[in-house]
Amino acid sequence: MIFYCAGAIRGDTKYQKYYKNVIEIITLLGHTALSELNDNFKSGVPLTDKEIFKRDIKWLEKSKAVIAEYSGASTGAGFEISYALYKIEIPVLALSHKKVDTVSALIMGCNSNLLSVKQYEDTEELKKIISDFIKKLEK
Repeated sequence: MIFYCAGAIRGDTKYQKYYKNVIEIITLLGHTALSELNDNFKSGVPLTDKEIFKRDIKWLEKSKAVIAEYSGASTGAGFEISYALYKIEIPVLALSHKKVDTVSALIMGCNSNLLSVKQYEDTEELKKIISDFIKKLEK
């Protein structure tokens, strides 16, 4: 399956290592993780903001679901989650580290059946949550 991975790239990157773990876990589980941080999909040349937008929308629209690490504030990740839920109507797994105490009210208050919100403490817990999410999609 193809998954779009969202997370902080220009925003608060304090938890970016976990965003990279998300990409690695999806790949290790035998799936495709579309992300600017996935070395398999990095552009050889710098992209303009318009080119990044077009690429990311294309990636979102060919994905089965979105897995977003949103521990660090990111306007882009918020846009991508919203686009997935309300424009193309695909499932979203929104992940935040348990140390984060200021989680977005727009995520926590969202009542979409397509949204799953989970917290994790470490990479092992992250792997279990992602694996369980993918198993549900495969059914």
